Amino acid sequence: MGGDTTTLDSPLIYSTEESSLDRNFPENSLGSRTFLSGGDHFGSEMENGKAGLGFMDSEEFVRASSISLDEVNRKRERNVYMDVLKSYDELHLHKDRLKEAKSKILRYTPGSWIEEVGGMKKSDYNIPKKTTLLLIGPKASGKSSLVNKISMVLEDDPFTPERAPVSYSSVGDGTYFLQEYTIPRGSSSFCLYDTRSLSDDLTENKKMVKQWMTKGVRHGELIKRDSDDVHLKSKMKSKARRNSLYVIEAKMVNFVILVVNAVSILELMDGDDETKRQKTQAVATTFNDPLLSFEDDKPVVVLTHGDLLSLSDRTRIRMHLGQLLGIHPKKQIFDIPESDDSGTKLTILNMLRYCLEHADKKLPFKNDLPFKGPFSCEVTLLDVLAILVLFILACAFLVQYL
Repeated sequence: MGGDTTTLDSPLIYSTEESSLDRNFPENSLGSRTFLSGGDHFGSEMENGKAGLGFMDSEEFVRASSISLDEVNRKRERNVYMDVLKSYDELHLHKDRLKEAKSKILRYTPGSWIEEVGGMKKSDYNIPKKTTLLLIGPKASGKSSLVNKISMVLEDDPFTPERAPVSYSSVGDGTYFLQEYTIPRGSSSFCLYDTRSLSDDLTENKKMVKQWMTKGVRHGELIKRDSDDVHLKSKMKSKARRNSLYVIEAKMVNFVILVVNAVSILELMDGDDETKRQKTQAVATTFNDPLLSFEDDKPVVVLTHGDLLSLSDRTRIRMHLGQLLGIHPKKQIFDIPESDDSGTKLTILNMLRYCLEHADKKLPFKNDLPFKGPFSCEVTLLDVLAILVLFILACAFLVQYL
C-alpha cells in the first residue's frame, strides 16, 4: 500500500525473493491419491474407478486423513497470503476510487452508518456528538505520525503543519497527556485520541485500558504509571498544573485502533529470544482485552514503517498478526507506510471507513428505549413515573375524603 509498488506480473511476487512462508508452502497436492470428499469417502483412495479404503489399515487411514487436512489448511493459508500480497497492487489499480472514498468520510456524521435492523430506528440509539476513535500501541509504534497522515489526507494540503508532535528518539514515551484531534480540523464528525504508549507491564496496560474504556477519555488528561520514576512524576506533575485548564468533558470511546511498527514486529517474529516472545504476547494480550472490543468487534490494526521492508515481509507480518490476534490479515490489518502515494491514501480512507462503520454499528441503545407490548403500546420510564405519581395522588385523595 505504498512503499514498494508492483504490477500483477511483478517479479516481487513470483521471484526468488521468497519469504520463509513461501518456502514452507507445499506444492498443490490435489492430484495426489489421497483426497477430500463428502460423506464416508473422506480420505479414501481410488481403486478401479471406485472409492474405497483399499488396503489401508485404521492407523494408515487416520494418518492419510490428517495429512490431507494439513495440506488443505496450508493451501488455504497460502491463498490468503497471495490475496494479501496482491492487495498492494489492487490499491494502485483502484486509485480512481480515492475521490469517492474521501468524499464518503467527509460526509460522515455520527450515526450516519447505523444499520436499522431488528425493528430498531436511528432514534433508538444513543448517538454521540462526535465519534471517538482511540489510538493505542507500543512505544515508537507511530501513533502521532498516523494522526498527522490522516489529517493531511482529509485536509488535502501538503503544507499543513504537523498537528501531533512526533518523537524521533527512542528515549521516553512521547505522549504523556491524552490528546484529542478533530478530523478534519474544525469539524464535528469524529476525532482521534492519541495516548501514552503501552507499557511492558501488562498490569499497567490493563489499568490504562480500563480507565479509558469505562470512564472515557479527556483531552489534556495526564496518564501516570506506578512504574514512573520520581523525576518523571515530578516533571509530569508540573506540566499537569499548566494543562489543568484544558481538561474537558470525558468522551466515551466508540472504536479502537492498535498501531504497531512493522520493523519491530518482524524482529519479534524472527527472534528466538524469550524476551521478544514475551513482548509479542504482551501486544496480543492487550489487544484481546475484552474492554477494547465492542461485542464481537475487535480493534483494527495499523501497520507503520512498512516502506522499510519488502512486500513479502510486510505480507508475512500481516499473516503473523492475523494468526496471533485472531483477525483477518487483509480485512482488518491496514498497512500504512511513510509514503504519500495514492495507495497509502486509499488505505487510510478504507481504514477510517471500517472504524466509523463499526463504531456506528455498535452504538448503545438509549436508556429509556420504549417497551413495545402486545398491543403496540409504547411505555417509557417517564410514563411509568407519571402513572405512579397519579396513583399516589389518588390514594391521598381517597384517604382525605373517605
